[in-house]
Amino acid sequence: MATKNGYEDVKYAIRQAIEQGGWKPGFKLPSERELVEQFKYARMTVRRALQELQAEGLIERRHGSGSYVADLQPISNILSVKDIREEIDGRGHTHSSQVLLQTSIEASAAIAQAMQCTPGAPVFCCQVLHLENGVPVQFEERFINPEVVPDFLSLDLAAQTASGHLFERAPLTAAEQVVEAVNAEAALAAHLRVDEGAALLRVSRRTVSQGRVASIARLYHPGSSYRLIGVFSTTPTTTV
Repeated sequence: MATKNGYEDVKYAIRQAIEQGGWKPGFKLPSERELVEQFKYARMTVRRALQELQAEGLIERRHGSGSYVADLQPISNILSVKDIREEIDGRGHTHSSQVLLQTSIEASAAIAQAMQCTPGAPVFCCQVLHLENGVPVQFEERFINPEVVPDFLSLDLAAQTASGHLFERAPLTAAEQVVEAVNAEAALAAHLRVDEGAALLRVSRRTVSQGRVASIARLYHPGSSYRLIGVFSTTPTTTV
């Protein structure tokens, strides 16, 4: 069905071809002229769709060559934050987790704004307590875009972390995070086995895959026993 803005039709069709139609990284898209003939829109309309898809990291436009499906690999950043399971395994310790919640909810105004969806729209939510050698080190609260991971509710979060599943199913093309100190409310204090009001380290992270918000997460750690270490380098490292 045609929309009011023709470029959105073109974007949608190309996105569907990439995500469901088998256009793999490196695949050369039809030329602008071919897309104009296919969609019956003006060349400027088609060009705007391609420019927006490029800005979202879904395609690459090469001068004099055309447009290609981008290599959708996990983003690289000089500040690397590992998945909690990998972090614990890397210390030679044992990771375990308790899945406290895995359900669908209606997005609040704040969640909708962060996830760029409509308030009241369905989003998936999980709460997981991560332990290191049996000691709680992270309380994870995460909201997931159903359009990105439609089968999230059936995934085994005890066998693999939510971020691990997202890494496999929604390669990251952008991410942002904020690290701040907060005080433990009663429920969080009980989960993390700290005193109410104790200092916690909260990492708020939003990840984007192919132009769509994949998830937003709030990760709480006991401030007295957890350090967040950033490694800065000119060589790209993998983030999760």
